[in-house]
Amino acid sequence: MGVSTVIGVRPAGALRVDPKVVLAFAAIYFLWGATFLAIRVAVQEIPPFFASGVRFLIAGGTLYVFMRVRGESAPTAVQWRAIAVIALCMFVATYGALFWAEQFVPSGVTSVIEATLPITTIVLEVFIFRQQPFEWRMGAAVVLGFLGVVWLVLPGGQAFSWLPCLVILGGGTVWSLGAVLTRSMPRPRSLPLTAGAQMMLGGATLLALSQLTGELQTAPHISLRAALALLYLIVGGSLLGFTAYIWLLARMPATRVASHAYVNPLVALALGYFAAGETLTLRMVLASGVVVASVFLLLARPRAYLPSRKTRSRSSSSS
Repeated sequence: MGVSTVIGVRPAGALRVDPKVVLAFAAIYFLWGATFLAIRVAVQEIPPFFASGVRFLIAGGTLYVFMRVRGESAPTAVQWRAIAVIALCMFVATYGALFWAEQFVPSGVTSVIEATLPITTIVLEVFIFRQQPFEWRMGAAVVLGFLGVVWLVLPGGQAFSWLPCLVILGGGTVWSLGAVLTRSMPRPRSLPLTAGAQMMLGGATLLALSQLTGELQTAPHISLRAALALLYLIVGGSLLGFTAYIWLLARMPATRVASHAYVNPLVALALGYFAAGETLTLRMVLASGVVVASVFLLLARPRAYLPSRKTRSRSSSSS
């Protein structure tokens, strides 16, 4: 991965900042951070599997077609099978759970639980698949992160249930499983094409799940507010945010780009509190700080674990 110098020193001693880099970081920090509130707004009126399916089918289809028009080759049959497995893990299981749970859990709390994705991934790599050696600093980060989540969801006056929180954590664990498995699976050369195909298949499966669960037996009333939230998820969260993410990965150290993992929850908590009136107690702030600190400890350590470029898209769409 090429690394370009973003901040340099001019002869006169003034700092030179590349505005494109600033905008790209703003996109993955704020556009992705705001997706949690957008999901919360959307699922108050739109059935969760339907909302997530529409988001990823449109965003993934758009990205896939765009890359094919630009000359990228279509995946082979073997690659399509691998894409389907990862789509089930990283979009159907993870985002199906996330959209469903946000009917009951505030967006800020959801973002903090989702911030544990790097932690669950490293647990699978070290203790299940034995792909990395154990390090005490890594172990401390894992323990600290999960203690923060437990503290966050323990009964104590919050207006949400712990069960949807466990669903979010379980869905995130399946995402981590996909992140680990994808490193040994065949995939196309183009990351955007691969991510588009994964989103597209995941979205189609979520729409099928929506039909099977009877979500659309009664047509939902979708207000302009909910429709705009879904549009934001498609354009801002999946297309613009992901494009900025890919652009940064080609120019910056991966550990610096991964800083969105501990900035996104801060953005989501602030937006939930100031824009949506979500409750924010001192305990929630402190517990969130513990989780964010654990992710920082994990990503900032020497030779820090980072998922492969293809999987690091809470595509991620990231959230």
